Amino acid sequence: MALTKDEYRQLIGCFPTGVTIITMAREGEVRGMTANAVTSVSLDPLLLLICVDKRTITHRFLEEAKTFAVNILAEDQEHVSRALASRDSDDARRLMGHPYHPGQTGCPILDDCVAYLECRTTEVFPGGDHSIFIGEVIWGEILREDPPLIFHRGKYRRLQGLS
Repeated sequence: MALTKDEYRQLIGCFPTGVTIITMAREGEVRGMTANAVTSVSLDPLLLLICVDKRTITHRFLEEAKTFAVNILAEDQEHVSRALASRDSDDARRLMGHPYHPGQTGCPILDDCVAYLECRTTEVFPGGDHSIFIGEVIWGEILREDPPLIFHRGKYRRLQGLS
């Protein structure tokens, strides 16, 4: 018997993930979206992947931008994640009210994130209702030593005892 979408979501929710904001810039416009489907792929070359819902405004923007940044959120940034998590709110995606500066690729870097990685899209693969964007990491930096924001079983969590 096959799993339903809800059963799958509940099961995969048992796997804790970090929370990031994917940011991109194109022709003077900036966008951001919350994502936890982020994975390191390779050390040689430096590659990571992000998965983006094909039905979103951000998907098209990301395809055209060709570069993106992965901003790793700190445990005190749940409000940032929530603000940029709406599926298709065009205004929310514009990073309004979230301080940032341009990175080396021109992608927005959130001023108070834990760390960030800037990437150049090298390949895009189909992945069901999402696309899998492979990015070559061209720069990154740790900005804070604070614990990361975690998502587990449908809720934001904090790491205990991390120092």
